[in-house]
Order: sequence, then structure tokens, then C-alpha cells
Amino acid sequence: MHDAIAILDFGSQTTQLIARRIREAHVYCELFSWDTSPERVLALRPRGFVLSGGPASVYEPGAPTLPPYVLRSGLPVLGICYGMQLLAQALGGRVAPATRREYGLAQLELSDEIESALISPLSPLRARPQVWMSHADRVERIPSGFRVLARTPNAPVAAMGDPARRLYGVQFHPEVAHTPAGREVLRRFALEVCGCEPTWTPAAFIEQAVVQVRDRVGEGRVLCGLSGGVDSAVTAALIHRAVADRLTCIFVNTGMLRRGEPQQVVATFRDRLGMELVAVDATEEFLSALEGVTDPEEKRRAVGERFIRVFEREAKRLGQVGFLAQGTLYPDVIESAAPDRPGARRIKTHHNVGGLPERMRLQLVEPLRYLFKDEARAVGEALGLPEEVIWRQPFPGPGLAVRVVGEVTWERLERLRAADAILLGELGRAGLLREATQQAFAILLPVRSVGVMGDDRTYEEVVVLRVVTTEDFMTADWARLSPDLLARVSNRVVNEVEGVNRVLYDITSKPPATIEWE
Repeated sequence: MHDAIAILDFGSQTTQLIARRIREAHVYCELFSWDTSPERVLALRPRGFVLSGGPASVYEPGAPTLPPYVLRSGLPVLGICYGMQLLAQALGGRVAPATRREYGLAQLELSDEIESALISPLSPLRARPQVWMSHADRVERIPSGFRVLARTPNAPVAAMGDPARRLYGVQFHPEVAHTPAGREVLRRFALEVCGCEPTWTPAAFIEQAVVQVRDRVGEGRVLCGLSGGVDSAVTAALIHRAVADRLTCIFVNTGMLRRGEPQQVVATFRDRLGMELVAVDATEEFLSALEGVTDPEEKRRAVGERFIRVFEREAKRLGQVGFLAQGTLYPDVIESAAPDRPGARRIKTHHNVGGLPERMRLQLVEPLRYLFKDEARAVGEALGLPEEVIWRQPFPGPGLAVRVVGEVTWERLERLRAADAILLGELGRAGLLREATQQAFAILLPVRSVGVMGDDRTYEEVVVLRVVTTEDFMTADWARLSPDLLARVSNRVVNEVEGVNRVLYDITSKPPATIEWE
């Protein structure tokens, strides 16, 4: 049994980043909605609690409240943003609307109390007091026993602590990359304040995931939707370790994969790794389902529906299959604002999450549901998956359907496939497809522009190049590629891809944009 931290989720879009940072310190943690039953949360036997941020105001009627068992437990607590305000309110402090909202970078003014607060998780802020704020309310009076540990011009209480009871609160977000000392703040809270042992590793995750899969599946048979990417590949490897030959992998060629991928997936997983793999060519089926569909949410729902129907058909053909395994990661869940996260704001529907049909015969198994991409890769390495699988370029479940903006046709898919292959090829030759960039792809717009080739006027479609750098895919920045590389890609696309006469480069970060266009 690993030492653990319980994170209570009050609806923040960055709650899972808290878990990511704590796990980076090799401490196990789990996320629970704030209104989860006390019995379920305390069954984790946590050594401490973290209260996340959230979009509500603590003084509004119906706002999420701090469960009484948290303070009754006597365990350490770290409240973040809304979580700090809840902590202050529950203990007799006062929270009110700020005179001015505070979003973005802020410079802390640190109190001398930080050094005298016993084992303070906030001590790392002394060297790097820049933090990321996102709040419209503030604590105006701290509870009895607390000390003000930091402030900003707009927040008289930017951090507070009651070291005797091991209770702390911060108005800023230590989980995001824009708070440089944030990782160390969370690490110190987990290891030094809560006293957790750093025993949580990829090997430990594998051990636990295998047990959980066996408990869920019992003696049943499992289908795994295998796309060839790291998410589904790690899922398949985990399920295979848990149930052995009771797993059958289904690879569905939707017609919306990148150039050469259908052949590569079969060669890797059936021939090289020896997995039982059924390849289904459903290209016409998916194209028919998407005919005339232009809204991105409708595309995702159509693709999700069609995937499930193909899997159910194959399950029926194979006989006695009751479970469907998917490589869903937590960014998919958090951006879909799934029903298990009340209060969270929906950004987009992921085809594995909100895009699934309401009525399904197969029960879902999603062992990676609370992992980030880099954690999934670390687990894949521990499972011994090939490097080319672990480092395959991320690819959305609906495939090129959400990269062909507008209506999806075979002609437009082929056009995008060709442009995408040029971009990835040039980035690969330049050695930029791993550490330097984390995701790269082309998008085809339903926009025509006037051009000239030779002496002729052209009126053809536009390709956008999207290349980003990111740690966790929750936030991302555009990659600063060299002008020469961009010029080479652009020149090849307009000369080699029929029907395209203009190439653009997307220089928008996430947020405000998402990485994918649809």
C-alpha cells in the first residue's frame, strides 16, 4: 500500500495538473469530486488533502462546500485558489469579491513568517516569487491561528498557513508551469508536511493497474480498440498482462489515418509484438457517417458512435466479449468535462468520453484514464514497448476527420495526408520530432485563396501547419521553427500537393486556443 494524497476537485481545469506534480514527486494521489462520499475518499487512507481551484464563489448559494471530514481528520491540508477560500471560510475567515480581478503572472511579497512556519511547503517561493493567479475573489480576513505568508498588491492574503495544524492555503496555482517554484511547493507538501514516502513509480502503476483490470473484468473477454498510438498501445499491453489470451485487439481503418499507418500498425502489433489483432477496413462506413457533417462536435459524436458499433459487431462475431478497452487519457476527460467532474467547463467532446453513445452493450475499461501523455509513455517504456510506438506523434481518436475542417471527403483526406507527410518528414530530417517539439500536424481549411502558378490563376485550398511544444498537453506553445524549415515545407506542399496554393503557420498558444483545431 502506497502513501497517498487525496485531491478534492472543485471544478478547476487544472486540477489534474496537481495530481501530475504530486506524482512527479513519486507520491500516489487520486482525484475525487468534492461531493464524493467520505467513505470512498477515506478508503484511500490519505496522508493529506489538496483542495483544488474552481469556477464558483464560496459565498454564492449552492457553491461547492468543504466536506466536514477533511478538517475532522486532523490531516494536513493545502487549499489552492478556491480551495484556500473554502479553508478560510470554514475556519471563520472572510472571503469577498476582489476590488480588481487578478489573472496572469504576479509577483509575491513574501512575509518573514514563511521561514518560521515550521516545515513550510511555501519556503521555495523565497527564491522565485513569481506565480500564476486566476481569481476574482480574495481572503480578506484569515482564520484564527493562521499567518499571512505572502501577499500581492491585489490580494492581501496570497498565501496563509497554520503550521501547528499543518493547514496551508495559496491563492495562486502552484500546479501550472507559470509558477516556477510550484512543483517544489507541492513536492514539499507531499513529502515533508504529509510525510509521504516517494514509492509511486511506473512499475507501481503497472502493478496496480493490472490488479484493477483483473478485478473489473473477472473471467470476461476484452476487446481493445488499437489505433497504433501510445495511448492504445500501452492500454493493450496492460490489458494483455492482466488477462493474457482473453484480449483481442481491434484495429479499425477509418480511412482517416495518416499516410502508411494502417500497414504500419498491423506490422508492429501483429507481426512484431505477437498480439491477437483483427484489422477491420471500415473506410466507407465512416465516410458515409460523416457525409455532409461540418460541425466538429457532430463529427466527434459520429466517429464515436461508428467506432462503438464496429467494436460491438466484432465482439458479437468473436462471441462472449463483454468489455471494451480504450486508451483514454486524462486530458481527454478534463476537456470533455465528463459527468464525474461536476462544475467543470466543457471545452470539447472527446470521442472516447462525451462522444460515446448513451447505449452500449460493452462495458468500458480505461486503465490510463488518469494519466498524462508523458506518464503513459513512461509506463510504455516500463512495459517494453518499441520506441517507435512510444514516441509516435499524438493523433486524435477521430483522426483526420477533425483536421479536415469542414466536410470530410476522400479527396480532401488525401490532400491533407500528403501535406501532413511532408511536414513530419521535414521535421524528422531536422531532428525536431521528439524533444524539440511534442506535436506536429497539418490542417486543411475549407477556404480557397487566389494564387498564381506559372502564368495561370489558381483558386485552391489552404493548409495550416501546427507545431507545438508542451509538457502535459494541458497548456502548449507554438514551436519557433526556423524560417528556412518553414519555407521548405511550404514550397514542397504547394508544389507537390494538388489543390493547395497557400500555407500558413499557426502561432497561437494553448490557451486561448486548443492544440487541435476541431
